[in-house]
Amino acid sequence: GTVGGYDIMTESEEIKKHIGYMSQKFSRYDDLSLEENINFFGVIYGVLKAKKEERKEWSLEMSGIKDQRTDLTRTLPGGIKQRLALGCALLHEPPVVFLDEPTSGVDPISRRNFWNLIYDMAQTGTTIFVTTHYMDEADYCDRLALIYRGKIIAEGTPGEMRQKYMKQDVLEIETDRTIEAMEIIFGNKIETAVFGSLLHATVENADESIPRIRQMLEASGIGVSRIEKITPSLEDVFVSLIETA
Repeated sequence: GTVGGYDIMTESEEIKKHIGYMSQKFSRYDDLSLEENINFFGVIYGVLKAKKEERKEWSLEMSGIKDQRTDLTRTLPGGIKQRLALGCALLHEPPVVFLDEPTSGVDPISRRNFWNLIYDMAQTGTTIFVTTHYMDEADYCDRLALIYRGKIIAEGTPGEMRQKYMKQDVLEIETDRTIEAMEIIFGNKIETAVFGSLLHATVENADESIPRIRQMLEASGIGVSRIEKITPSLEDVFVSLIETA
């Protein structure tokens, strides 16, 4: 059919040639093997017959799943499934790729390996759009847009984000009672958040705040191993922006 004078099938086919897409939820077929999935999506994406085998072998090699090519997809862990999904999305060599939370639900090692694949793609000139809720992953990107409640609240490179949007100092605090320390610091009207076993406190002036925080904690019987000014993480920037949004 047509809409507004455009042939829907023709337009969608043209778009399909130029864009690769990988969704957050694994969207390939569990009842097929890895190789069968790649063969199927090669047809869907219109990979030319002359290049079909070459692109399939490239996809298996690039994704690091060559040894599992005949395995049934449902029997494999999430990290391998996500690599399969990426390989399928790139079969037709799209210049633009959209990855929707590609590492959601996979283990840390698989996350790192996945980002190595993304780096390799970027080096070949592919434009990659990634959505992620992991702020450490956002640091890997060349340019960012932070979204809060459906609106973009900040844009720039990771360095620009820290410089432009983080006007306050960030302290990292190591204590023997993290949660109690957070409650005390927050009770003194200092923005504080837990980062693993550590605390991050956002202050106007690090030199003035370090002795003050140490004193208030030690007065409450909480041991302080370390307080120091650090380079803010993107999560620090995001939290700070939300507080002022």
